[in-house]
Amino acid sequence: MKTIMANSSSHDSFSFSKRYNNYFNFNKNTKHNHNQHQEEEDDHHQILTVNPPKHKHTTVVSVSKLRSAIALSFGIRTRSCRVLGTIFGHRRGHVHFSVQTEGSAKPMFLVELAMPTTALVREMASGVARIALECERGEKKKKKGELNEEGIWRSYCNGKKYGIAHRFECGAEEWRILRAVGPITVGAGVLPGIEEGGGEGEVMFMRARFERVVGSKDSEAFYMINPDGVGGPELSIFLLRV
Repeated sequence: MKTIMANSSSHDSFSFSKRYNNYFNFNKNTKHNHNQHQEEEDDHHQILTVNPPKHKHTTVVSVSKLRSAIALSFGIRTRSCRVLGTIFGHRRGHVHFSVQTEGSAKPMFLVELAMPTTALVREMASGVARIALECERGEKKKKKGELNEEGIWRSYCNGKKYGIAHRFECGAEEWRILRAVGPITVGAGVLPGIEEGGGEGEVMFMRARFERVVGSKDSEAFYMINPDGVGGPELSIFLLRV
């Protein structure tokens, strides 16, 4: 793999290569948790991960303050929980966003945006990326399902329109990617493409914990949580039924 990897016999620290570390603008000084048990990817290499700290940090506090401000302003009773989010896409393909309760669980929300992967990398290089997905409310008489069950979304990033996004069920290719990054809690890198069968080449990914905030049956948001003391991009994803 070309992703976050090191020879287990000679590397003790969590590191990215210069080429891959800058893809999603993660801080280069991220350190590996020495006490974390690692599962070997093969006989020679090992995927290294970083666990977010158990204590609250600045990002969480900021999210909590924002959520409280929204609730006070609009009288909204919010609910929140932690989820595992993975953003991935072929280098010349489109962005995918997956939400799981844990690494081995079936995605509760999986969507493909019309936004090119390279475009998201450029937006995140600025330090802030806000993705908004909007779906139609539909007929008033028709019973509405869960927001994350909606199939078609208009997508925007930092105010720019990026066409239509589609929700879909996790297939064999998506499972291959999610299982490959399964041991990773926080990190970014590149997975090799499938050499046989005309694959699309390398897959860029970023994986992190997100705080899922449900404002109502028609609105929710996902706020990426950066590890304590680690600089990184601010990423928020909003779902809205209008």
